[in-house]
Amino acid sequence: MNRPTARAFRAPRSDAEMPKPVGRAGFITETNASWRTERPVIDSGGCIGCLHCYLVCPEGAVFKQDGTVAIDLDFCKGCGICANECPKRVIAMIAEEE
Repeated sequence: MNRPTARAFRAPRSDAEMPKPVGRAGFITETNASWRTERPVIDSGGCIGCLHCYLVCPEGAVFKQDGTVAIDLDFCKGCGICANECPKRVIAMIAEEE
């Protein structure tokens, strides 16, 4: 097996020598990758609006709408942190529908 040889780094001297980007600049994922197996459901009757779920959500999928807490399922990855950390236990993780 031939291994590539190491070569010294040489800084680009022009724009043509710059590496080409592999994706669009500023691209943000618009929806989850559809690999979520569970999704959170909030019992809004028991929710006290403390927004602790908002603080612990790693994806920023929790938001407040019309005075109630909601989850943007386009961004939710189904990790269950919100359900685990809810002080009133009003967030349940249910199986993702096919």
